[in-house]
Amino acid sequence: MSEWTDICHRDDIVPNTGRCALFNGEQVAIFRVNEDFYAINNHCPFSRANVLSRGIVGSLSEHKVVASPLYKQHFDLETGQCLEDQSVTIKTYAVRLAGDTVQLAA
Repeated sequence: MSEWTDICHRDDIVPNTGRCALFNGEQVAIFRVNEDFYAINNHCPFSRANVLSRGIVGSLSEHKVVASPLYKQHFDLETGQCLEDQSVTIKTYAVRLAGDTVQLAA
């Protein structure tokens, strides 16, 4: 059974954008794609910078993705898999809405 932590109000994240939050000592990029929410590690393994929350949200084939703002690699928002380099995956987090509050699982 997961313990959920309040992060922000749903309206703090504009549709089709991301925000960064500190969760359990890690920077997490939280994205709102229309009315769905996703959370991945904010650290880009290619640039070695905490920038993914500033990336461009979109889709490639059936994947909902964020493009890293520096080198443009695409990360699947559901799995964390880099679409350009299958050997690279970033951490994903369980995210849900509780009323109008975005929560992450601890």
